Amino acid sequence: MSKYKYTAIDPQGKQVNGQIDAPSEAAARAKLVSQKLMVASLRAEASTIESIIRAGKSAKSGSRRSTGKVKQEQLTIFTRQLATLLTAGLPLLRALEILRKQEKTPRLRNIIISLCENVQSGNNLSDSMAQHSKTFNNLYVNMIRAGEIGGVLDRVLDRLAIFMEKALRLKKKVKSAMVYPTVVISVAFVIVYVLLVKVVPQFEKMLADQKAQMPELTKIVVSFSKILIEYWYVTPVAIFLLLLLGKTIVANKRSKRVLDKVSFHLPKVGSFIVAAAVARFTRTFGTLMASGVPILQALNITRDTMSNILLAEALSTVHDHVRDGEPLSTPLEQTKVFPAMVTSMVQVGEETGRLPEMLNRVADTYDEEVDNAVGALTSIIEPLLIVFLAVVIGTVVVAMFLPLVALMENMLK
Repeated sequence: MSKYKYTAIDPQGKQVNGQIDAPSEAAARAKLVSQKLMVASLRAEASTIESIIRAGKSAKSGSRRSTGKVKQEQLTIFTRQLATLLTAGLPLLRALEILRKQEKTPRLRNIIISLCENVQSGNNLSDSMAQHSKTFNNLYVNMIRAGEIGGVLDRVLDRLAIFMEKALRLKKKVKSAMVYPTVVISVAFVIVYVLLVKVVPQFEKMLADQKAQMPELTKIVVSFSKILIEYWYVTPVAIFLLLLLGKTIVANKRSKRVLDKVSFHLPKVGSFIVAAAVARFTRTFGTLMASGVPILQALNITRDTMSNILLAEALSTVHDHVRDGEPLSTPLEQTKVFPAMVTSMVQVGEETGRLPEMLNRVADTYDEEVDNAVGALTSIIEPLLIVFLAVVIGTVVVAMFLPLVALMENMLK
């Protein structure tokens, strides 16, 4: 027997810490699940770790752990294929073997081999997946566990596949809204940099040979060009520092909270961010509820998947109120973060006993809003970027040609 320390969430939503004896990590997780605990972390004690290492060295082939994260598209395809095979009536181990044979990606194939070995040894699929936390997140593992407990693994996998497909489409929509401005700004930066470093020095040399008088705008542009050439190392350092600053701001909870709050109130952009965030919340929460995950655990899992701090904090508050016996719709409305349509539909879902269905309907509605918001943003961004390019590049070009115009006028006099 080995000793494992754990942190888990009980059915009331409270965090509990303790120690458990089990022959393996999978067995330890299974014991905790049987006690109706949701495992947050599980680690072996030092003596246990040493014995595991020794056993791993003496074993013929060590366990195949994932060394990195599988791409979301690959995992979505795997989930859909596994759901289809199980729905067709194939046993779980046979379905995994088929997927292992046809998988081309080495990383995902190694993970499937590990799942096959664990399932063949008698472990649950959810416990086997929990060993690859970089690939199968908390939401994925808990939905699989709920499907195993309820004996409806094929249905849960189908719901999970639908959820992942829609989440992937939403992610692509959000990315598509950012591609155009990013490309245009990057091209503008490169063009201006080339003009300042390569073209402006040639014009300056020509003007110096002609002893032409340079206007103030031209002097400013020439000075800036000299700085970029003489202190060339400043540019990459400045870019690196800006990226580091942005990463630090996002990583800091307080500054990230301010950014999230401001972004919610930006014209056009705010409605897009709200729609995307609410779509993700309702889709995730609705899928978990439909799969049989208890509401308090579903709220915790959904909170952990939210990138927006305002929504995550609101869900923590909602969790505490629901734990104390309040209906879900009441604290949702009191947070003042979720749109009125969300709270109304949740209330209807609670009254009719069809909460998961209502949540998924809300998600579908906000998916459409994301589509509309992407179109609206694109229509606004395009003319703004054209003006931006005209001002930035036009300023440099005008600064270079002003002395030439003055020189030509002097020659004609």
